Amino acid sequence: MGYSDQRFNVNLSILFTELPLLERPAAAAKAGFGAVELWWPWVDAPTPERSELDALKKAIEDAGVRLVGLNFYAGQLPGPDRGALSIPGEESEKFRANLAVAADFAKSLGCKALNALYGNRVEGVAPAVQDELALENLALAAREADRVGAVLLIEALNAPESPQCPIVSAPKAIEIVDKVNAATGLGNAKFLMDLYHLSMNGEDLPSVIEQYAAKTAHVQIADNPGRGAPGTGSLPLEGLLDQLKKAGYEGWVGLEYKAADAAASFEWLPREARAAR
Repeated sequence: MGYSDQRFNVNLSILFTELPLLERPAAAAKAGFGAVELWWPWVDAPTPERSELDALKKAIEDAGVRLVGLNFYAGQLPGPDRGALSIPGEESEKFRANLAVAADFAKSLGCKALNALYGNRVEGVAPAVQDELALENLALAAREADRVGAVLLIEALNAPESPQCPIVSAPKAIEIVDKVNAATGLGNAKFLMDLYHLSMNGEDLPSVIEQYAAKTAHVQIADNPGRGAPGTGSLPLEGLLDQLKKAGYEGWVGLEYKAADAAASFEWLPREARAAR
């Protein structure tokens, strides 16, 4: 077992950020990876110009890597925002405008997983009002994902770094997953299990894996403390990924950690374990 038994991809929104966006897919390929994922790359534009979408698609194709995960529009990320879909007014409208654009872009590259970040609580708006809007928007997102043969991912963030986000535990994320599936009848809402966020919450990771592996469609990792590469902190990531595998998880493991020099940060992972398979 161990790392050599996993399917890894690189998150190009947090790694290789020293390079322009269009150069990152090739950099990931040069480091030996065959698959990548992205946050929504245009933080100010839920509906960017066709030329920008085409340029990114070409960069991914030219690099010979697969896109295996994409976020819907989520506001300023990285930055103060934690998503847009539960925020009434302009942000919710931007999220809805983005749905077909993001889904079509994913479809054009064979990407089967779309992540919808919930968003922060807003002062002066009742939580119940935000949650009702969120469920509406997540149902729309689930239908768009289904249209292109993808799953809709629901991710739990962590309370210390995202104190205004209400989705900061695995059980809460699973509750939302179940509500969306009940609302749409599609069954394509799934859990995005980010082991870094869950560990920051102090959750019992082996227990989370045991309970929720069957509802998990994507995994992300970073070590804790520090959100660095595996081995820079104290999380037993290799053992946790082994447990996931034994529980039947066969999806991708996204590398969503911080590194000043991305190419130099992969020494923990044998080169033969980096290729897409």
